[in-house]
Amino acid sequence: MSHSTYNKQWGEGQSALQDLLQQEIPEEPPKPEKDRLAAFQLLATMYIKYIQIFRKLEQSYDQIVHPQKRRVLRHVLDGAMGRILELKHEMVNLEFSEYHYFDDVLSDLKLTPNDVEIPIPKYFIYERMEALQKREKTLGQILAKMGPQDKDDRKEEIKMSFEEAIHIVQIHERARQGRLRAKFMKEIRQQELDEKNQRRTGAPTLDPDVAAVRIQKVWKGFAQRRKTKRDREEEMMFIGMAPPPRPQNLKNTHEALATKRESERRVKQTNYEIEYQNALVQIKEKIKESEGPDIKESMMDQIRQWFIECRDATGKFPEFPDEDDGGSSLIFKEKSPEELEAEMKEKEEGGGKKKDKKGKKKDKKEKKGKKDKKGKKGKKGGDDDEEEEGWKMQESSFVPAIKDGHEDYKGVWVTRDEKDNFSQRHDAELIKENKRKEVEEEVRVQVDELMRAELKNLKAAVDRDKGKKGKGKKSGKKKKKKGKKSGKKGKKKKKDKDITSDRTIDSLYEELVREGIIVRTPQVKLSDYEGEYSYLGTTLRQANIEPMPSLSDVRRLVTEFGILPLGSPAVHEKAPLTKSILLAGPRGTGKKMLVQAMCNETGANMFDLSAANLAGKYPGKDGLKMLMHLVFKVGRELQPSVIYIGDCERMFKKKVPKTDPTDPKRLKKELPKQLKTIKGDDRLLLVGTSRCPFDGEMKPLTSSYQRIILIPRPDYASRHLLWRRLILKNGGTLTNHLDVSSLSKVTDGYTPGHMVTAIQQILTERRIQALSKKPLTSVEFIAPLARIDPIYKEEEESFKGWYAKTPLGKKRAKAAQADEDGDGGGKGGKGKKGKKGKKGGKKKGKKKK
Repeated sequence: MSHSTYNKQWGEGQSALQDLLQQEIPEEPPKPEKDRLAAFQLLATMYIKYIQIFRKLEQSYDQIVHPQKRRVLRHVLDGAMGRILELKHEMVNLEFSEYHYFDDVLSDLKLTPNDVEIPIPKYFIYERMEALQKREKTLGQILAKMGPQDKDDRKEEIKMSFEEAIHIVQIHERARQGRLRAKFMKEIRQQELDEKNQRRTGAPTLDPDVAAVRIQKVWKGFAQRRKTKRDREEEMMFIGMAPPPRPQNLKNTHEALATKRESERRVKQTNYEIEYQNALVQIKEKIKESEGPDIKESMMDQIRQWFIECRDATGKFPEFPDEDDGGSSLIFKEKSPEELEAEMKEKEEGGGKKKDKKGKKKDKKEKKGKKDKKGKKGKKGGDDDEEEEGWKMQESSFVPAIKDGHEDYKGVWVTRDEKDNFSQRHDAELIKENKRKEVEEEVRVQVDELMRAELKNLKAAVDRDKGKKGKGKKSGKKKKKKGKKSGKKGKKKKKDKDITSDRTIDSLYEELVREGIIVRTPQVKLSDYEGEYSYLGTTLRQANIEPMPSLSDVRRLVTEFGILPLGSPAVHEKAPLTKSILLAGPRGTGKKMLVQAMCNETGANMFDLSAANLAGKYPGKDGLKMLMHLVFKVGRELQPSVIYIGDCERMFKKKVPKTDPTDPKRLKKELPKQLKTIKGDDRLLLVGTSRCPFDGEMKPLTSSYQRIILIPRPDYASRHLLWRRLILKNGGTLTNHLDVSSLSKVTDGYTPGHMVTAIQQILTERRIQALSKKPLTSVEFIAPLARIDPIYKEEEESFKGWYAKTPLGKKRAKAAQADEDGDGGGKGGKGKKGKKGKKGGKKKGKKKK
């Protein structure tokens, strides 16, 4: 698409943002919302609108080539991304559930589920492509050095004697000769039978006209059947009941051409960015040469004029502001010389201390006043507190950034005429405006040094005339020095000792790769984890039935809690911090695939700390400390990083079998300590997977994992989608002979992993070659599926029961009970307020009696 298309899309996103900003920053503070459902509807509507804006901005940022536009756009894009995460956490705290359903909101806004699918920004990978390629190269080199050892071990396992090998070859050769001999004998016997039949009956004779009529009948019937079949297929494709045929030449399709254009635009982006960086340096140097001397002279004249004005007004020369306070930039603010002189006097005489004392007294009075007010309210019976109860939206850390980006867009790019800039290269005039300010700041520093010396000389000359010495300055300087020293003492803190301070990060990285802690992830994307949207979630919740989430909801949660914060440093720093995620679900639901997708979508390192992988590595307490130090040091240095623990419930089992050599409880104490050290700057994420979380103790498990994502077995809609996509992905074709609907119905309880196993067993290379003559049928998949045990409803119910016992599940149950009783427990979305409401109700009842 053209430049104007993406510029228009950017404009649409900004206009939608303007409407949302009016709602986010109202003129009057909004009143607390007492109805929990109304609060959720407000949050859900804003959440969906932000997702729509995010989709437009992400595509625009990916394809706009103008380097200055991309900077403004990136600022708003990160803000919208962070605001989506804030709203998500608000909904979790309000509804006490990680899963939310928006079917009613989508129908009101007339949107489809595809319109609100959260995209993963492509700049997560493309802007770090060089670093990722370099890391992949080093990883490949390390694994290549280790490779021959593994291959030798495999050869030793398969090794056999020379006589045994000859014996096996002879057996197979005799079998081959026997099959060929049997085939020849069968053909000879058939030939003999045909010759005997011809001798008995004689050569067949037929009238040529009759023979011609028969040939015509056969051909016309065949031609008509082929035409009818083709017409039926076209009709089914027209009404949407059959998929269109796959194009034979994929290079010339519209999709292939579009992806080619997108990649070409990304190459343009990098070229234009290099040009822009070079222009920044060149334009700054030109401004320094041409305008620098004039700026310097004008500044010096202004400062000298200020000296004279202060001398005339106060009778003496002023003190020059320090560099920390801003230097001469304070002089050119809208202040009179008398005001500036008064400020300097206050600094010299220690007026700040007096202010501090007065401030403390005022604070004490204010605190006393607040206490008295609280006491009075308590005596009245808390009527005002009841009025203030309800849900209030928390202050956002990203709305100011969104507003600033929107103001930049309105102030610069809406009204800018770009008719002459068809190729969308950088704008030199904008660079000059920004660089002129930078040059002024640099010149200002130089001028300040000169004018301080000049002021010192002036004061010295005046003092000589009057016979005075400047003692006040020395005393003032001494005071400042003392203050600085005391400040340094207060800042001293104990720091953890770096065990590996003498080693480089590359050597630590190589050690972890050799030990098998850092693992190479297969190329899996989150889009490969397919599943259909849940269309009845809201309806079931309104009927007080907790729906099982769909695979599409799982994909959304992994994007929100894992991928988006890991991918963007700006978002991770300000967004609500998620340190750990637990993926719990039956076998074959794709838990490990989701972890690998997180790493691939964000370019993160994967540290495998599963008990089976750590067996025999870094033994003892010192070894464990070294392991945790290495993992978190390398993880922070090469962030983003994902720390993966498979079968994490084993770490929290009450009793571990003595025969278990893996020692799963080894990380139980050390890992939570390290998790506490993770801050907003550290893009580290702990991800645990569990197929039977109910085997572990609840409290330590839920305290270690902040977010719990329950992955169910797929429903009918997801199974129907999975069968179609997986068959095509593995080289199969969909025809009318394959009844996907019946196959999806029959395979209730089977997970995506089971489906992949069955498809791979059926769609061998030989079967794929025979598809043109013998199309696929549903019955073929029954035999391999029959050998696999499905996930029964009892197991799914056990997962539901376990999730209900988690802290969030208990809160949700309490909130639902409070809503049913009508005691207002759901107001504000907090269970504690609900309890207060119950107590208040009892007291009122007693008074009435």
